[in-house]
Amino acid sequence: MSTRFNYAKVYPQVLEKMLEMENFAKSTGIEPKLYELIKIRASQINGCAFCLNMHTVDSRALGEEERRIYLLDAWRETTYYTEKEKAALELTEYVTKISEAGVPDEVYDRVRKQFDEKETIGLVIVINTINSWNRIAISTKMMPPA
Repeated sequence: MSTRFNYAKVYPQVLEKMLEMENFAKSTGIEPKLYELIKIRASQINGCAFCLNMHTVDSRALGEEERRIYLLDAWRETTYYTEKEKAALELTEYVTKISEAGVPDEVYDRVRKQFDEKETIGLVIVINTINSWNRIAISTKMMPPA
């Protein structure tokens, strides 16, 4: 499999605007380790190899435990994640698959027990940003480095 085309070369403004969105998402105050867990989880759901590779590397660079990276797609089945992280991961799943069920009130309530309103919209922005990156990478068949 090979990359279809280099979108950033063809349309540099796309990369520029996506990086603006990324920088804004980083400024929302979401803890860096949680930020990366959200990006990994959404990328798992979307099947984005490029982003999975990038964000597992980034997560390790922040000192994340290997087992928490390996078990992320089974976060409900472990005790390795805090209640705050679980709320964010659940929101990540619902926002990533928003056409299936929206975001149920009970999910929103769990998130709001852990995050204030500003943090909650910050989470939504982080989730939307990685979903946008995933869709660009998958559509253009971006490949992780060899």
